[in-house]
Amino acid sequence: MRSPRRKPITAIEPGLPLIPLKLARNDTFSNLVEAVVPNKTREQLVLSPHNIRTFIGLIEEFRGADLLRRHGMSVRSKLLFCGPPGCGKTLTAEVFAHELGLPLIIARLDAIISSFLGETAANIRKVFETASEQPCVLFLDEFDALARARADGSEHNELRRVVNSLLMLIDRFKGKGFLVAATNLEESLDAAIWRRFDEVVVFELPSQREIRRLCEIKLKNFPAPFSVSEKAPRLKGMSFADVERICENAIKRSILKRSKVLLETEFDTAIREELRRKDLRARLHQH
Repeated sequence: MRSPRRKPITAIEPGLPLIPLKLARNDTFSNLVEAVVPNKTREQLVLSPHNIRTFIGLIEEFRGADLLRRHGMSVRSKLLFCGPPGCGKTLTAEVFAHELGLPLIIARLDAIISSFLGETAANIRKVFETASEQPCVLFLDEFDALARARADGSEHNELRRVVNSLLMLIDRFKGKGFLVAATNLEESLDAAIWRRFDEVVVFELPSQREIRRLCEIKLKNFPAPFSVSEKAPRLKGMSFADVERICENAIKRSILKRSKVLLETEFDTAIREELRRKDLRARLHQH
């Protein structure tokens, strides 16, 4: 007897209608955050199978939060995104907010980290208070700038107090949405940060399958009369942002050549340019 077919892991119900966002009209506070209406959809996102399962689980918990709470169960709401730059952390946060029907609040770390160090903790507190008062996704990018290891001897005592304050705020966060922190430098995070999050999501460089899928998405409206899949091995080791840039540059070059299809010569040229860019970044990093 055949076992029943499993439901595809990409099966997510349509996103919920967007909840309106109300922010204080205080000029000082408005400089600390950027309120974003999340327009990116899951059709624009490529994730590993493991991360797809993780996010489906989080969405199901959010939609069934009342039922879980009636049974005395907590809902995961604090997420830490880790991984190299260009691998989809920011895009995932926006798609996640869109699927949940939640506004996205992006913290502006350049404004939060004040030149007057005593104000930094107060600024962080204001942002957390707003996110706790209404359903939303609070996104803290470059989280390592706030949560750097307190054992680092180069850090000022005041910045260590900021980390202590941040730990307390994460512990107390009980918002009806999500706190999402993202970092490219997870090794520099304070050791106490990790256990404050309900889920740690690792974003890695795309696999060959994921590269092919992203190319399909980016080239959907500009057909390629050649096999893009056969080019995928040349893109190994590149980030999603790198692959996206290759596709966009190849499309622009083809358009400028007055072509209505993607030209293989222009796609190859875009790959070579990106490889040179990647090599340059590596050499600069060594110095």
